[in-house]
Amino acid sequence: MKKFCIISNDLYTVRNLRADLLADLAEKSYQIHILVPNITDCPREQAYFKQLGYHIHPYFLKKTGTNPIHDSQTIFSLYQQLKRIQPHKVLSYTIKPAMYGTLAAYMAGVAERYILLSGLGYAFQTTHTGYFKYIKKIFDRLFRFSLSKATRVIFQNSDDLALIEQLGHLNNVSTGVVSGSGVNMNHFSRQPLVQDHLKNNLPVFVMIARLLRDKGIYEYMEAVQHIKKTYPDAVFHLVGWIDQNPEAIHTSLLDDWIDEGLINYWGKLDDVRSVIAQSNIMVLPSYREGTPRSVLEAMAMGRAVITTNAPGCKETIVDGVNGYQVSVGSANDLAQAMQKIIIQPHDITRMGQASYDMVKTRYDVNLVNQHMIALMQC
Repeated sequence: MKKFCIISNDLYTVRNLRADLLADLAEKSYQIHILVPNITDCPREQAYFKQLGYHIHPYFLKKTGTNPIHDSQTIFSLYQQLKRIQPHKVLSYTIKPAMYGTLAAYMAGVAERYILLSGLGYAFQTTHTGYFKYIKKIFDRLFRFSLSKATRVIFQNSDDLALIEQLGHLNNVSTGVVSGSGVNMNHFSRQPLVQDHLKNNLPVFVMIARLLRDKGIYEYMEAVQHIKKTYPDAVFHLVGWIDQNPEAIHTSLLDDWIDEGLINYWGKLDDVRSVIAQSNIMVLPSYREGTPRSVLEAMAMGRAVITTNAPGCKETIVDGVNGYQVSVGSANDLAQAMQKIIIQPHDITRMGQASYDMVKTRYDVNLVNQHMIALMQC
């Protein structure tokens, strides 16, 4: 039997982002193997995949930091599992699994090794100084070497492809571009707008993201504070969590925002549909994305979007048609876009329809997965 192996840093994201792709591969008679660290942290996801007959295997990974000993352990751990499983194809995504999973697959003799670069985050920012500048040089060399061992590197937007090419990481490496991870339009079905607030000219905004600087959390909150001065009854939701990323906000700051009554904070949700249904406008002021899944989910549910003109984000918006694009890092631009929608609430219905139409024709998970499968020659 043909074996397909996916390598990730978290079982939750495999179910949330790749379950439909794996189901399509299983229908093509592939035996599915999932390699993830910390399996016991996700019991529901573990049970879900096991009942489908998928095989889940652990490996060692420290998600943050650049300790050479830990990284060597990761490669060896992956090598051992891949040597035992002997898959025909491997797909790795997120930076560390993409690098170390591809190297381990090459060492283990896996014939086809695919990388999905679903976004370029902290490691690709150009503001590194001091100690991190030297770590970045080591990272770049290892990253370039890892990509050279890939059968194909798949990107979620053309800007990321152009940047990695410009940095010299793609010497003679086959590439492809897909429209994000796609969104399941049966699961994220279209929902009616929150009409009570529309009658009062007060649309309801929501931001769904990890609470990191480069997701635009500071710009969102600064814009919220600005809008609240003129429209104190405006409603702003925030869904997300604080992790160990060096760009994460401090818990005390989040507590201050909640105590001041600026936001309705939902924490980390396994299912965001309820909060999207209670909102009319998705806001994501991110500095860079692959293609933002939260935006696509909101668009599938018929929501207008305010996001940045950053790579990955700008592809989801036709300015003035299904939402507004704002400048990266500009809380003032963001507040102006919010105010524009507050002043012209009738635009929300039109923009929500345009969002839905765009997802249906470009970002439906069935379309995206067929493209992925073709690129992986499955």
